[in-house]
Amino acid sequence: MQKNLYLIIILLCLVSCYTYQVKKPAATTDNKQDAKNSATLANTNPSQTKSTAPQNPQPTPVPINIQEKLAPNKNVKIEVDGKSYKVIVDRWERDSLVAHPVHSPKNVLKFHKNQINAERIAEKRFSQPIADILTVVAYASIGVGIYLLVK
Repeated sequence: MQKNLYLIIILLCLVSCYTYQVKKPAATTDNKQDAKNSATLANTNPSQTKSTAPQNPQPTPVPINIQEKLAPNKNVKIEVDGKSYKVIVDRWERDSLVAHPVHSPKNVLKFHKNQINAERIAEKRFSQPIADILTVVAYASIGVGIYLLVK
């Protein structure tokens, strides 16, 4: 019984509620173009509205600025030349990122911004679904433990 309890405690300690998640780039539409289209549509009669309405209005993606995404002291997972690194950003020196691995602050890594895959930058964030699962498992374990003690 005690071995099982220790095993459960160790497993819960090894599971982390923090995961690396890639932020989705926000897409924006061109507000000036939308305002111009709506003004044009307001000035035309209903028979002309069908021909002047935009066919497929698509949002334009916001360009990714690597230096803003990789601000100092951020814990991130980056992909450089096909290899992934979990690093803490120290600073930017011109076009080079200076960082150190998460568990090794003495090692210094330098990457040029063109080597870093901007679409695969993942920040370390709190994961609510994992925390909820751990909470349910903990309550169930406590319930089973109490049941076994009472029985």
